[in-house]
Amino acid sequence: MIETNVSRRHHDTFLQVIQSYYQLTKPRIIPLLLITTAGSMWIAAKGQVDPWLLIVTLIGGTLAAASAQTINCIYDRDIDHDMERTRHRPMPSGRVQPRDALIFAIALAVASFTLLTVFANLLAAVLAFSGIVFYVLVYTHWLKRHSTQNIVIGGAAGAIPALVGWAAVTDTLSWAAWLIFAIVFLWTPPHFWALALMIRDDYAKVGIPMLPVVAGDQATVRQIWYYTMLTVITTVLLFYPLHASGVVYAVIALSLGGFFIHKAWRLLQSPEDRTVARELFLYSISYMMLLCLGMVIDSLPFTRSLVTGVVSYLHLL
Repeated sequence: MIETNVSRRHHDTFLQVIQSYYQLTKPRIIPLLLITTAGSMWIAAKGQVDPWLLIVTLIGGTLAAASAQTINCIYDRDIDHDMERTRHRPMPSGRVQPRDALIFAIALAVASFTLLTVFANLLAAVLAFSGIVFYVLVYTHWLKRHSTQNIVIGGAAGAIPALVGWAAVTDTLSWAAWLIFAIVFLWTPPHFWALALMIRDDYAKVGIPMLPVVAGDQATVRQIWYYTMLTVITTVLLFYPLHASGVVYAVIALSLGGFFIHKAWRLLQSPEDRTVARELFLYSISYMMLLCLGMVIDSLPFTRSLVTGVVSYLHLL
């Protein structure tokens, strides 16, 4: 009986350790990065993605993102301890030591680079690694604690997975790849600033110069409005003039964009309403997921054939 209890305690401890390291990677953030990767891959492959390449690229991207987030947790453990929503994370709570977390992050980065180099190509691997470096050095170390433009410039790190996906398929970077990068880059400020409006007091408490803390709600919602408009306009450029996506994508992008603009406009009219900010934040997540799904659907050969058939039928009428 005693041996059973000891075994159970060891099992529980092992699971807690695994859970702590898993939490270091901020797993809720990663799916969005993978969705942009997949959307880019489908367009690059014209709807015929090699399943093995897709799996390898998504795993490599997951490992790279997990490495970057783990290093972020190490660097930010002091402010995470003071912020209400983050003080229970593995680093500030003492469940994982900095040295062990750093070894874990390095192992993840090496695994990501190796996997992508061997099974995709060197360009995809280098891009994924550059995302780690940019997120850690430019965003976490340089910008986050020193500039209101932290999330604007730092947003490039979150847009790199789109380049990784394109490079994995083509081993090059076309204008369409950079345009998808631009879409994610421009989408990041309204997405993140809506969250920052909701937890402004936490950022103020630890001295992080997020835009709502430094410039106030009114200036922040104006910037959200501008970036939302730019995002929606940029999404349409994939259809025209680049012709990287078709009419199905264009309809989806404009429909989703219309709702995005509407929610940003509502926030512009009520800058201090945290409920409206929360609605915009949550919708921005759905917006990016559905936009990338639209890229996938539009790129499928079946969709293209269906559109061609409908157009031909209308010409005969």
